[in-house]
Amino acid sequence: MDMAWPMTQLLSLALVAAGWGAQPRTPRARMDLLNVCMDCTPWKEKACCSASTSQELHKDISLLYNFTWDHCGKMEPACRRHFIQDNCLYECSPNLGPWIREVNQSWRRERFLHVPLCKEDCQRWWEDCRTSYTCKANWHRGWDWTSGINKCPAKTTCRTFEAYFPTPAALCEGLWSHSYQASNYSRGSGRCIQMWFDPAQGNPNEEVARFYALAMSAGAPILIDPCVSCVL
Repeated sequence: MDMAWPMTQLLSLALVAAGWGAQPRTPRARMDLLNVCMDCTPWKEKACCSASTSQELHKDISLLYNFTWDHCGKMEPACRRHFIQDNCLYECSPNLGPWIREVNQSWRRERFLHVPLCKEDCQRWWEDCRTSYTCKANWHRGWDWTSGINKCPAKTTCRTFEAYFPTPAALCEGLWSHSYQASNYSRGSGRCIQMWFDPAQGNPNEEVARFYALAMSAGAPILIDPCVSCVL
């Protein structure tokens, strides 16, 4: 994102590494991709994940990013909760190792790319946000930061999310420059990351990270989307 942050379909995780000028992590045993934290410089001490980070992520304007969701008026609470959860996943999840890529940027060293987000999570995010307002289809860059927080750039218009993101995939994939990929896999499949889950029932994302880490270790091409090559 244009703030210090923390999102083409691909046939395999190997292709992901080439995307957006990102490079794979320093060579290591692929199973080390499990239970690994993002290097969130300059907030490294708060990553993966402290109580203060969690508290900041729930504020209207977080000191972590000086980013406000309310750049086009008050965001609906049902929509806001998805962005809070998205932030928590970015800052706190130890299950995104297979998708962490090195980047050469002044304000961060790593990002995640093409995380396969379960279709129900993507769909619900879109449904809960479609009537809220924004002025941009990519929140990763292009904001006016002259006031110290993100403002809509000149000559942009506040419209509903649905106007800027006509489909769930447009939201989940476009919002953060393809940090996520809208997967056709369902929750509980073991092949997609759940943004929402009940920790009392265990963390389903551990199985997902293990599957992709093993696939990368074996050098096998893995379809992130079961219909990525379907002809409709």
